[in-house]
Formats: sequence, structure tokens, C-alpha cells
Amino acid sequence: MVLAELGGRITRAIQKMSRVMVLDEKALNECLNEITRALLQSDVSFPLVKEMQTNIKKIVNLEDLAAGHNKRRIIEQAIFTELCNMLDPGMPAFFPKKAKPSIVMFVGLQGAGKTTTCTKYAYHHQKKGYKPALVCADTFRAGAFDQLKQNATKAKIPFYGSYTESDPVKIAVEGVDRFKRENCDLIIVDTSGRHKQEASLFEEMRQVAEATKPDLVVFVMDSSIGQAAFDQAQAFKQSVAVGAVIITKMDGHAKGGGALSAVAATKSPVIFIGTGEHMDEFEVFNVKPFVSRLLGMGDWSGFVEKLQEVVPKDQKPEYLEKLSKGNFPLRIMYDQYQRMLNYGPLKQFYSMLPGMSAELMPEGHEKESEAKMKRYMTMMDSMTNEELDSSNPKMFNESRMIRIARGSGRIVREVMELLEDYKKLVNTLSNVKGLKIAKNGDMSSRKKSAQQLSRVLPPQVLEQFGGMGGLQSLMRHMGAQGNDWNL
Repeated sequence: MVLAELGGRITRAIQKMSRVMVLDEKALNECLNEITRALLQSDVSFPLVKEMQTNIKKIVNLEDLAAGHNKRRIIEQAIFTELCNMLDPGMPAFFPKKAKPSIVMFVGLQGAGKTTTCTKYAYHHQKKGYKPALVCADTFRAGAFDQLKQNATKAKIPFYGSYTESDPVKIAVEGVDRFKRENCDLIIVDTSGRHKQEASLFEEMRQVAEATKPDLVVFVMDSSIGQAAFDQAQAFKQSVAVGAVIITKMDGHAKGGGALSAVAATKSPVIFIGTGEHMDEFEVFNVKPFVSRLLGMGDWSGFVEKLQEVVPKDQKPEYLEKLSKGNFPLRIMYDQYQRMLNYGPLKQFYSMLPGMSAELMPEGHEKESEAKMKRYMTMMDSMTNEELDSSNPKMFNESRMIRIARGSGRIVREVMELLEDYKKLVNTLSNVKGLKIAKNGDMSSRKKSAQQLSRVLPPQVLEQFGGMGGLQSLMRHMGAQGNDWNL
């Protein structure tokens, strides 16, 4: 993924500094020089990198720090703060309000993924309870309306466009008026793009903006354009009132740092990043959690939020009660697989765990895990209600496994693999049963929680946390953030 390599290099530079016996000016400079090289090679502009390095040295004056200070912690915090400052435009983003029509206009160059991003944006808000609609005012690119129509139909979002009308302003006005009458509270207007910045493109954008009076203009930017992003963003902002930016194609191997830093320099907040072609490969961009994940420090608030979305609120008490009693039927396993697949890529969950940056997940492992889930779900579709609601794997005798294999088009060995993984999951949950990590817990309770967690975590995962000591440090971090976990 874009920036995963950058995050890995910065993390390694910090870890290398942490292993130095005496933390002096030389060790600090070596760490900062490595971070500087990583940022420059990722296309972050030189003035921003230079400013960041200067600010860190001002914050971290090793001579002035008393002997009792944790110098490593101060340096790490300074690096984190300056990376956040680099990406923070210092202005809030516009949020549409439900039950009140908001018009959002998308602009950008052709090939940036604007039309796909419009649908992703609509789909994201649809899941949040909004009633979105799409208007195709792109009359320049052949096939633009067909693409938007196909995407909207798949996402079950109403759309408007025309095969005969050539005036984008007229289409935009008609589409907006129609969806206002239909009480849509988020009307998204997709505009034309060009292969390069042209006067005709900017004039068309101005006309559409004047006619529709959008509440927000979103500039869609390709992550691979590097430091050219600054000039592009400036040109678009001078033509229309760009209020936010969405960066696309963050799943590739382009450097990407230029896009993030240049957009931040224009004072337009990044609100989403596109991480793939699929509808759910679309992440809300929040500066601190993003930098935290970039540095492999995790994002516990985001992780808990995603887990909470996997289990619906109305089912949460019943779900937790079953787990507390050790009752975990295959049906619950099926439901959780389905929700995880519907919600988004597993890599998003993985990168939110401390010590596990996106760079650490092997390429292709995520797709392999998702394919395995789908295979298991196909086999569970061939089970009876009695089998799905049972918590006893021993009920699956040879004849039952043969029937399930035939019904799902799989082989008996794969059914056995499913049941083995199910047994492991049940055993893991029985170990977790009773685990409580309370907010503001004392040292002894945190130590006990760490011991409980260490028994259920796989050895390689425990190692990523830094062993038992790292896990206890994690407990302190969770306590400081006010997290409260109960199973």
C-alpha cells in the first residue's frame, strides 16, 4: 500500500535509535536524517521536510532535558506531532446533515478515479443513514454516464444523467432539482475532467458551481502524481472554492507522500482515501490515527469502532451473553464473517493493532484470508439449522461431512479444516472468557489483563507487541485512552 514503506522506514529509524545505549546528539541526528531521506524519497516536498526536522530539534534539546526525563519517549512524541502538523490543514471539513439537502460537487483531472470516488462517497454515507443521489454532469468523457449508472445501480443509489444533452450545467441543475424534490439529503454532482489543466475545464467547473451552489467542492487527486500535486491543487482552488480533498489509488506502490504533504500545504483537508477498486475500500482520513497507523503504533479507537460495527447494537447484549457462557455456535461465526467481508478489507483491521503496520501483512495474505472466509461460508450454507445452532463440533460425523461437502461443491478435507478452525476459535474464546480491561485500572489489574491476553494471543503476535513487557505497556496506553473492554 502507498506509504506503507515510508511508515516502515520511519518506524525502523525510531527503533534503531531506541536500541542505542547512550542517546546523544549523534544518535538523534542519525535518526532524523534517516526519516528525512524516507520522506524525500516518498516525494514529500523538501521545504516541509526541512521545517519538520528544524521543529523536532527545537522541541528535543538533549542538553536541557533533565536526567529523569525519558528522552526516547520525548523524541518519538515530537516526530509524531510534527508528522501530524505536516498533514493537518488547520481547518475543519464540511459534514452533511441528515434530512437537509447538501450538494457536494466533485472536481479533478481525468483518470484520478473521480466517478468511482463519487459512488464510494455516496455508499459510505448511505451506510451511515443518509439518502444520497448521484448526478452525472460529465459530458466530456465518453462512457462517463454509463460508468456512473453501473456503479450507482450496484450500490442501489438513485442517479441522473443524459445521453443526449451536452450542456453539463443544465444536467447538473435538473439533477439537483429532481433529487431535492425526492427529499435526498446528499446530492453528489460528478463533473468533467481533462488530461491536463485547461482553461475550458476551469470555466466549466465555475459555471456548474455557480448554477448548483454546492455546500462542498471536493478535489479528487491521484496519489501517484507526487510533488505536482501542489500546483494542481492550487490551480483548482483558485478556480472553485475547494473545501476538501480525497486521495485515490492508495493501494498501489506509488510514493504518495507528495500528494499528502502538498494537499496539506494548500490548507484543504483530506477527508477520505481510496484504498482499492471495491466500494468498501474507502477510509475516512483522520490525521492522528493515520500517522499512528503509519508508524505502527496502532489506532485503538478506530479498531474498537470497527469491531462495534461488525456486531450490530441490537445484537450486542445477546452476542456477549453467549460468549460469556462459552456458547459460540457456527451461526455466530458465519454472521461475523459476513459482516467483516461486507464492512471492508481485513488489512484495515490489522493496521490498527499496535506494532502491526500495513507493511507487515504479506502481499496477498489479505485476499487469501477473505477467500477462506467465503469458502467456509459456502460450506456453512449447506448445513442444517440444527448444525449451525449447535456448539458441539463432535456432532459432525462422517456422513454429515460428506453431505456438506457435496452440497457446497467442496471436498470432505475442506469441511474438516473448517471444523478444526472452529474448534480453535471456541478454545480461544473460552480462554478470553472473563477478560476485563477496565479504564484507569491500577498496575496489578493491568498486569493481570496482560497475562490473560498473553495466553490467547498467537506467539508471533505476542512477539510483535514486544513480549509481556510490551503488552503491559499496551494496557497502560489503553487505560490512558479510557478504553473499556469486557467479554
